[in-house]
Amino acid sequence: MADPENQPLLANGTTHDQSPPPYQVSTARRAIGSSTVIFFVILAIVTIYGWQEGRPPKDPARAVDRILARAGVFDGHIDLPIYIRGKFRNNVTAVDLDEQAGHVDIPRLRQGRVGGFFWSVYTSCPNGSRDTNFTEPSWRVRDTLEQIDVARGLIEKYGDTFRLATSYDDIEGSLYEGRIASLLGVEGGHQLGNSLAVLRMYHALGVRYMTLTHMCHNAFADSGGYLKPLPPLHHGLSEFGYTLIKEMNRLGVIVDLSHTSDATAIQALAASAAPVMWSHSSARAVWNVARNVPDNILEMIGEGPGKKDAIVMVNFSADFIAGKGNATVEAVADHVEHIARVAGKRHVGIGSDFDGIERTPEGLEDVSKYPKLFVVLYQRGWTPKDLEGLAANNFLRIYRKAEMVAKDLQRSGAKPAMEIYDRRTDL
Repeated sequence: MADPENQPLLANGTTHDQSPPPYQVSTARRAIGSSTVIFFVILAIVTIYGWQEGRPPKDPARAVDRILARAGVFDGHIDLPIYIRGKFRNNVTAVDLDEQAGHVDIPRLRQGRVGGFFWSVYTSCPNGSRDTNFTEPSWRVRDTLEQIDVARGLIEKYGDTFRLATSYDDIEGSLYEGRIASLLGVEGGHQLGNSLAVLRMYHALGVRYMTLTHMCHNAFADSGGYLKPLPPLHHGLSEFGYTLIKEMNRLGVIVDLSHTSDATAIQALAASAAPVMWSHSSARAVWNVARNVPDNILEMIGEGPGKKDAIVMVNFSADFIAGKGNATVEAVADHVEHIARVAGKRHVGIGSDFDGIERTPEGLEDVSKYPKLFVVLYQRGWTPKDLEGLAANNFLRIYRKAEMVAKDLQRSGAKPAMEIYDRRTDL
């Protein structure tokens, strides 16, 4: 047999006979066979697991839990600070949020899949005042500062659960960390003491929305009253009210139109350079009370030409949902769906008013029950994307846009509004 080394080379530089010894062929085949088996086992596991993850569970409650675990519920209005004021005289050291009290505590927030909420730093309208000049002294600025102190004190006390959020990045950071994003909202222009400087100080302390009115008129705008409308004073916004909105836009304090009169809301929608919100209001066409939003205003909301981007965050107060005995989780879903039909699904959210309402709907008794509303809507055909929008994403879009408007105004050189209320006599 000729020496293989003396055989001529093929064009590719190999010899005719390059076959490995029999034991090498056996080893190679076994290796290839094992690798193939492992590959198909892994592929099967990934395929089955991915299919199971992508396919929603048959149980609506489990499907909703998966959605809310991903998105988190963002509530536009919770009155925990005023509850603490009434029960504990603002003493946050005496408060145990790990124990059940009122509508809100930490275990039930977790059970309800809450990702964030506005702590309303509310103080009431001046009692029985008929001062239409709004110059009588009151303690409303002091009381608001105390409410801010309560909210921030509890956020700090339970820092493992809550994180103060004053920017979109803070909100995202909170969600990433598994903490509840905690924002502050002032519930009425009467809490400013007629001063734009006070607004700026509230902003510095973390306030990121302000309701233009509560259930009383103020120097800036007309209130819509409660179940029935109030007689108008300014017929919407006052001249000072337009200045207020301009300054709120510059600061990045979202204009909140809950509690306002229809005229105030219509004028504010036109005046605001940034998106607006209704932090805790429902649909008047579903239940006809003044505190709810009428269809002609819902029709002004949108993202197309001639529309204003906004969100209506549905209130859970039984008084705003249905007649006595008819306020249920299904009735709340009716409000959500009506707003979605008229304004669009991208313009509706949740603003429960928990700890600030006396009667809740059946099935929505506290913050642990949010998922029940989402189950009802899921069963009515709302998609995971729709429900994620309702839970959080719709509001986050509004918040981010308002923040961007403020940054643009500041970059363009917009100056602080230094106007003084024209009925003050001390300046």
